This record gives sequence, C-alpha cells and structure tokens, in this order.
Amino acid sequence: MSNSQEEKRNEPFRIAIIGGGIGGLFCALAIHHHHHHHHHSTTATLSSQTDGEGSGSNSSNGGDEANKGKRDIQIDVYEQAPEYREIGAAVGVGINAARLLHRLGLGAGLIKVAGRRQGTWFTFRRFEDSGEVVSIPDADTEPGDVRQGGAAKLHTEKACAGVSVLDDGSEGKGKVEVRFRDGTSAIADLVVGCDGVHSVVRDRFVTDANNKSVESGMIAYRGIVPTSALEKDWPFEHWSNIWVAKHRHFLSYPIADNTQLNIVAFVTKRLGGGRVINDAENEQNKYKNIRESWSSLCDRAEVVADFDGFDEPVQRIIGLIDERPGRWKINDHEPLSRWHFAEGRVVLVGDAAHAMLPHMGAGAGQSIEDGWILGRALAEYLENNPPNSSSNRRKFESLESTMQFYQDVRLPRAQKVQAGSRVGGNLYELQTEEMSKLSYEDALPVMTESLRERMKFVWSEDVDDSYNRMRDEQAV
Repeated sequence: MSNSQEEKRNEPFRIAIIGGGIGGLFCALAIHHHHHHHHHSTTATLSSQTDGEGSGSNSSNGGDEANKGKRDIQIDVYEQAPEYREIGAAVGVGINAARLLHRLGLGAGLIKVAGRRQGTWFTFRRFEDSGEVVSIPDADTEPGDVRQGGAAKLHTEKACAGVSVLDDGSEGKGKVEVRFRDGTSAIADLVVGCDGVHSVVRDRFVTDANNKSVESGMIAYRGIVPTSALEKDWPFEHWSNIWVAKHRHFLSYPIADNTQLNIVAFVTKRLGGGRVINDAENEQNKYKNIRESWSSLCDRAEVVADFDGFDEPVQRIIGLIDERPGRWKINDHEPLSRWHFAEGRVVLVGDAAHAMLPHMGAGAGQSIEDGWILGRALAEYLENNPPNSSSNRRKFESLESTMQFYQDVRLPRAQKVQAGSRVGGNLYELQTEEMSKLSYEDALPVMTESLRERMKFVWSEDVDDSYNRMRDEQAV
C-alpha cells in the first residue's frame, strides 16, 4: 500500500447526513451501530451540539475487537431548524420499523412516547354514527435497553444550499462539499440526503421529468388533543379510530403514553382530472394556495365545515383542537429509478428517495429501514480486509457498488409501499375507480375486503433476511 493510500486509511471516513428528522437521526445511529458493533447488539445515542462548523469528532477509537481492521468513521448531522423540538405532529411506526428501533436498544424509549392500541391498529367506522366497519389488528414488540455513547455530532441552523463533487484535481478530490445558506461548508467522503420531499441533495443530481412533486388532491388538518378531556363518556374501547366518508376520512390515535390523541383529518379537494369537490364555489382557488408545509396553519372553522355531518365523537375532538390547527397539501413524489450518484459518494434516504402519501402510516418506517440497510452495507464496505473473489464481497469492493447494493435491497420494497400508500388514500375515502361508481353503503364492503390484507406486507418484512439473501446470492 502506498503512503498516500495509508494516509487515507488512517483518516476517518466522514459522513455528512443532510437533514435531522427521524430518517436522518436513525440513519446516524444505524451507521454507528453497524460500524462499531458488527457482531454485537448494542446501541448509541446522539450527542447534541449546536455549533456552526463541520468538524465533528465521533470517530471510532479503533481499539476494541469489533473494530479491528475497520476504518474509523465520523458522522455529522446537519439540520436546518434552529433547535430540536416537537412540531405538533406525530408519525406512525409499524412493527417492521419498531423491530429495528428495538435492535438499537431504543424500544423502551419508543414505548414511553408511543400510545397503547390494545391490539388494534385502527377500527374503521361509519362517519355518521360511528358504527364499526372493520377492525385491523396491530402487532407489538418487546422493549430493549438503551446504552449511552456518541454516534454523531448534530449541527442546527444548517440549511443545505448545494452539493459539489470535488473531481477537479484539488486536495479534496474524491470527496463531496456541502454548502450551507449561512456561508459555511463541510467536506465529506459520503453525503446522505435525508432532506425530505423537497430534497436539495436530490435536486442537484436528478433533473429529469420524474423529479417532481405529485399532488394527491387531498389536504390534511392536524392537531393534538388531551385524552383527559375525552375520557368521560368516550364510547369506544380504544383510541385508534378512522371515520370514513366519501372523499373524507378522520383518524385519531394515541401518543405520549395515551395522554394525547394525534388527529389527522383528510379531505379530497380535487379528484382526478382536477374536478373540484368539498369546496364552496368561491373557494375553488384556495386549494392552489395551501402550502405543503408542516408549519402551515388555518382556522378551526375550516375543519368544522369540512367535517359537517360526522358523528358526535368527531365533533368533540374538533372542538378541542387548537383554534389554529395545522393544514397542508398532501403530496408525494414520482418514483425515482436511481438513489445514488457521483460514484456512490452521494446517496438518498427516506422521503428524498421515495416520498409517499401518509395513508399506510409507513413513511417513517421506510426511512428507518433505509438507514438500517445503508448502515449494514457501509460497515461491510469499510471493513479493512481486501475484497476477495467471492461474489458477496465484490458487492462491497467500491463505494459505488455498496450504494448500488443498498438500492437493490431497498428500492423495490419502498416503491411498493409508495404505490400502496397512493391506493390507500383513495381506499379510505371510498374513491377508487371501482368504488367511485358505488353508493356509500355498497362501497364499504369493498373497502373492508381490501383492508384485511393491506398492512401485512409492510409489517411482516424482515429487512435483515432480505439483505442476507441478496448479499449471499452468487453472481450469475
């Protein structure tokens, strides 16, 4: 090995994760976990630091047995928000993703902040009288323990402004520069774009017609209400319910150890072909002006109007949400055929790669699966053993082949969930092509039949099995 190669080996492999949401933070934890504990089951938590420089120092010490022969790593997470805080919204984490959180020892923490569903994912109910249509059973996992350890450095107020590949013969050749809106920059060996549906990282490399947001025609109102205000005379055995009507559905589920209900109320404003519904004649342009933003607000009166005719429990909930609840357009993204660029030095994770509608509650879970598989693949690449002739080792002999392997494992499943989420929204609003021709009464049995099997393929997947199977496949 030449001196220059030896020097490169002795430098930590720097990973810049753009976006500090669930996908970005879990990705940092998963990379750290797989790199430091390739043969063990342990965990790490993130050390939070809000400095402005891209100079984190969370590399492996190289001293323990698990890390012998492996290049050190350094992980920096860059988040555009000024601080980490709750934003008045909750996400669903299915058993597939919960299993991975438990693997990192985060299960106890997950259970602490989650709600208890008493064995029911959701009960679907008639909108006008809350009559039960169908109940879909839930699944749960056992808690794990949490151990302390620095996985990454977090940098806040770091909005990504651009990404450049350094291939011009400069000192940083073979690396990637990330520029931020505050004028600072950082250099990394690998940039992971976890920056969501409006990904700056993706937009730098994907310029074709597929790189566009797709409007579903729906808006969602969101809010959180205390269960203590509803407990008296609550008519149901649990809190997880979806009331369904034509072109509208209202869901609630428990969070924060059942002390709060997360509310998401969906209304279709435009059907296929752009036909306007659920809008007064003089408000037909309002939909165009609704922002696709987690911080967009409206007047509660709009929720009241859109859910007129829904049963009394729904009206009680609406009366408890903030006078200025959240409201935004529900968009996803056209499927992308490629998730990695610049010879594997830039890769996409989560919504940046496969933004999906929320109707299967699976978006966060798919981001978590991405991070887990990326972490496993990267750990194999960073093993210091020279690649041998076996086909499974050749999959990790370069950064580009490693990122291709990550994509091969994750893309088909993520895009299947993405497509299923589009179908789900129309299913819950009784507006699929089949149901659009049916009355409310006739559409409900069609929805019920479709619902029974919908979540199984999301929840039942063991991503490690898929990874192992594809890694061990022999080249043809």
